[in-house]
Amino acid sequence: MLSREESPRDGLVRLALSPDGEVLPDIRAKAPGRGAWIGVPRAELEKAQAKGKLRGALSRAFKTQDLRIPDDLGARIEAQLLRNLLDRLGLESKAGHVTIGGERLDKAARSGKLHLLLHASDAGQDGAGKLAQAWRVGSDMEGSGRKGLTLPLPRTILSLALGRENVVHAGLTDPKAASRVSEALDRWLHFIGPDPASRPCETGSQGASAFPPGGSQITTNSTEGL
Repeated sequence: MLSREESPRDGLVRLALSPDGEVLPDIRAKAPGRGAWIGVPRAELEKAQAKGKLRGALSRAFKTQDLRIPDDLGARIEAQLLRNLLDRLGLESKAGHVTIGGERLDKAARSGKLHLLLHASDAGQDGAGKLAQAWRVGSDMEGSGRKGLTLPLPRTILSLALGRENVVHAGLTDPKAASRVSEALDRWLHFIGPDPASRPCETGSQGASAFPPGGSQITTNSTEGL
């Protein structure tokens, strides 16, 4: 929308216009009416909002000047993306696609049944390292440096999402479920951007998004009539 560039919608965030003219995030793209899609991290969005570029782009996208952008739009988008991720983890857990517990995870990893490995931000490096080694062995990728993803979320949040106690590590044992969680995770991580206060990523894939490197340009790009 701002850069006039086109991007796949899978990793974008839809904005919708409420009946009273307020611009709201529509993470699941279910709201009726026209929508505007953004593909930038929160910092870029808020920078564009502060400079008035966002308002101009949204006015063009929604074809109206009668709109109101909440000051905390970035925070609202981030909260919805996180909620979407946690809901997805909960759904996959209820469907039996999530394995927790060191022994069960180790067994799944070594038998080649693990498709995504996640760690809480306060997980111990030793435990994460052992599971990573088991995953490499089970997937015939020894020496590859393959490791799980350390989430910028503590075990308390991960536990709440999965409805279990003290979840430090979690693994997806269904490939389609892993893909669904990865998609939700990528959208959230891309939007929140790098956090200097969070734990550094252990691999190059950690913190990665569905967007190509250097994709921090404002790419809100299209509208639709539903």
